[in-house]
Amino acid sequence: MHGSHTHAHGHHDHDHHHGHSHAPADYGRAFAIGIVLNFGFVLVEATYGVLSGSMALVADAGHNLSDVLGLLMAWGATILSGRSPSARFTYGFKSSSILAALFNAALLLVAIGAIAVEAIQRLLTPEPINGHIVIIVSAIGIVINTATAIMFMSGRKDDLNIRGAFLHMAADALVSAGVLVSGLLIGWTGLLWIDPATSLAIVAVIAVGTWGLLKDSVKMSLLGVPPNVDHNQVAVYLRGQPGVEDVHDLHIWSIGTTETALTAHLLMPGGHPGNAFLAGLTDDLEHQFRIDHVTIQIELDDGKACDPCQ
Repeated sequence: MHGSHTHAHGHHDHDHHHGHSHAPADYGRAFAIGIVLNFGFVLVEATYGVLSGSMALVADAGHNLSDVLGLLMAWGATILSGRSPSARFTYGFKSSSILAALFNAALLLVAIGAIAVEAIQRLLTPEPINGHIVIIVSAIGIVINTATAIMFMSGRKDDLNIRGAFLHMAADALVSAGVLVSGLLIGWTGLLWIDPATSLAIVAVIAVGTWGLLKDSVKMSLLGVPPNVDHNQVAVYLRGQPGVEDVHDLHIWSIGTTETALTAHLLMPGGHPGNAFLAGLTDDLEHQFRIDHVTIQIELDDGKACDPCQ
């Protein structure tokens, strides 16, 4: 805002546009199948991990159990996000999907931390394992986790909550693949340290993906501009509209993991542009920047300062 401009509070216009073209797909069936398959596999993997003496299998079972909890959280958030707004929760429970993504990121960090600790202990004191059991069980894990991850693959780029579920499953598939390779190598070389060393390598790979999920979910929780929206580009677009002399008090934030909101003050000394201008503006913001909820306030230069913007 330029210091020479003043703004009238008698001419405020708010245009609200609630787009639904980016609403999350129904992943209820995927969540249900993923939870049942993974919980069943946890029981199988934990049992045979103990019988075979494989730390990698036992650790992976614990990781899988955390993923079942993560899937339950993500599913619950998806259901809550679809609930209608109320007088108390005017945006509904859309932000629950952000909390679920944040929780899933934290859960992944705890899981890989536990795997790392156990792997280091086993690395210092190697113990014999049954390679055949390890190979068979881990092969089953690859199939189950890959199939579950594929069910969430299509939504991982548009919905951070679904991305969290996808990362859990993809990480599990990677862990199972690593366990299978370690079982083959141990059977071939007889080197017991390969099992925990493989676990540590997998932890490093999962940590990279988890960090991105954690960073994005924390930004959303703090009402940061979503990663798919360029704040400067939006400001340039608004300033380029006919009759707009300046843009200020521009705020862009995530309501949930699939919906974005914007509020802005437009300084238009020539007067109110009309409802057609506002309708076209909100339509452009949705299609060009994927911003679903828009509130525009028109300010006139009549000698009164905009108090919230001073």
